[in-house]
Amino acid sequence: MKIPITPVMVTGSTGYVGGVLVKQLLKAGLTVHCPVRDPTKESKLQHLKDLDGSEKLKFFKADLLTKGSYLESMKGCSVVFHLAAPFITVVPKDKVQEVLLDPSIKGALNVLESANAESSIKRVVMTSSIAAIVTDGTDCEEALKRTGKMCNEETWNESATETFSPYALSKTMAEKSAWAFMEENDCSYELAVCNPSFVLGPGVKVFEGSESYAFMKKMGDGTYKKTPDISMAVVDVRDVARGHMAAGFLPSVTGERYILNGANTNILDMGKVIFEAYPDYPLPSSRIPKWLIYCIAPLLGQTREYVSRSVGTNKDLDNAKSLRKLELGEYTPLAKTLNDMFKQCVDNGFIPYVESKQ
Repeated sequence: MKIPITPVMVTGSTGYVGGVLVKQLLKAGLTVHCPVRDPTKESKLQHLKDLDGSEKLKFFKADLLTKGSYLESMKGCSVVFHLAAPFITVVPKDKVQEVLLDPSIKGALNVLESANAESSIKRVVMTSSIAAIVTDGTDCEEALKRTGKMCNEETWNESATETFSPYALSKTMAEKSAWAFMEENDCSYELAVCNPSFVLGPGVKVFEGSESYAFMKKMGDGTYKKTPDISMAVVDVRDVARGHMAAGFLPSVTGERYILNGANTNILDMGKVIFEAYPDYPLPSSRIPKWLIYCIAPLLGQTREYVSRSVGTNKDLDNAKSLRKLELGEYTPLAKTLNDMFKQCVDNGFIPYVESKQ
């Protein structure tokens, strides 16, 4: 893969996935432009400034919903990696538009419009999600019955609404808006889209407020000791960064979307994997019957529709295209992803340390 010598820009650089992407870009010797809300707020930037090669980082003031605010940070860049978007799975009904839809859709269009005004930009890589492909295992099983194939990049999410999985709706609408923008405008750059599954693995620090780290904490503190039979598609954060770089720099990969997915698994099996390395922790060890989860769903902050569609169904996605076209070789083994992240959480006190009984 030929890496350009020109700078690149990363939105969402201070986040979980963004930090790992910035780390890999710096390792490749690139100058990285990082637009952030407040470049004077050192506490939000220090984890990036601590990275090897951070002398090649440049910070700019920008806001996802402020038109034209990315123009300065785009100057001289050849590739834009657009990662900034909310990842919030539980949102009050009256806040869906404000918290999810507007930042996702208008933010993406703001980046694409600004990129079209900067002649140096040749490619935009946008982070979408498998949520723009499927909501849950029911979607996957219905697609398999309909097509005889696992869900792949040809599949679009048709089940998400503002009241059922609004996060998935936001990702679907944002990605569709991006492709529509490319069709309707004479753009000076090309677009590639990455659709990662649920991202796990060690970040450049512990992101305590992220959904991914919240999930891992619950895996290790006993919250999920008894768990529903929920199928999950999981990918290592380091592979997500590799996939973005490949989408940004490889020839002949634009105009397409790519599922980034390392393993089709479930919470109980993930608990068994971590147990091999951390047997003293209260990891997931048994299943809660679906009928019981269905009855108490509202008390858990979930809808019965979610339980009906997600518990006991298989969320399987095909990653063959990303392995082939993005030349990823192979995805990080699930055990390494889980154990590396679990260790980081324990070492940093995010998951309470449990002394070995041996």
